[in-house]
Amino acid sequence: MIEISNLYKSYGKTKVLENINLKFEDNKIYGLLGRNGVGKTTLLNIISNQIKSNSGEVKLDGKEIFENSKAVSDICLVSEKGIIVDDIRVKKIFGIASILYKNWDEDYKDKLIEEFNLDIKKKYDKLSRGNKTIVGLIIGLASRSRITIFDEPSLGLDEAHRDKFYSLLLQDVDKNPRTIIISTHLIDEVTNLFEEVIILKDKKVFIKDKVNDLMKSAYYLNGKEEAILSIIDNKKVIHRESFGSTVVMGIFDKLTKGEKLQLKENKVEINPIPLQKLFIYLTENPYKREAV
Repeated sequence: MIEISNLYKSYGKTKVLENINLKFEDNKIYGLLGRNGVGKTTLLNIISNQIKSNSGEVKLDGKEIFENSKAVSDICLVSEKGIIVDDIRVKKIFGIASILYKNWDEDYKDKLIEEFNLDIKKKYDKLSRGNKTIVGLIIGLASRSRITIFDEPSLGLDEAHRDKFYSLLLQDVDKNPRTIIISTHLIDEVTNLFEEVIILKDKKVFIKDKVNDLMKSAYYLNGKEEAILSIIDNKKVIHRESFGSTVVMGIFDKLTKGEKLQLKENKVEINPIPLQKLFIYLTENPYKREAV
């Protein structure tokens, strides 16, 4: 559906994205992850035609997105910066959104306003940070756009509101399938939403994989160091800490059934590494992996 080829973006002499090659399929939920400044927001702005790349292509159904009004009408970006407006009431903002997005669902918008207890008579610039975020979330959900992008959708939200948003998103995507791209730092909260994860590092795509496949290759091993090292020789170690004679090692590699059995026989505990921790280890650890 969306195909990105050899994408390059810089601001002056500062490289932001380099040789980005990605494909996004219809009706999937993607997580876009990366440290601050790695280019996530820039990539999302290019996909949604907010800014132009220096070189490379972004195509929707085989046609370039840039200056393509039909393609742009299929994309809704909910920006982390909020909505750039002056002294406008929330009600009017929703009215403008209903014109911009061809699949807009007015009844669903009204339901969401009630769900989040949002005062639409207020002016946008008078709202709290959390309520500004909620305005964007409602637009993203009610737009029913074929490609809906949420850039840091939890800014200013308390845990209850974040949980409500994730629940509403899953319910609505189940009824109205579409492609969702979420960029967030609160990874553990949304791991169960993602079908695929894309990690940006060093201006490039570092990892693109299905969440289930990724997590099957990430383990904590807890036990005697000699018992672990004798079995995991040549495995990729991404974390290590010691507690007296016991070590905890994080590995990012597949374990065979035989290796798992051997480890358990040697009284080594095997536990999954949460996605948030895996992301941290992979993006700050000296461990290197070839870009995909």
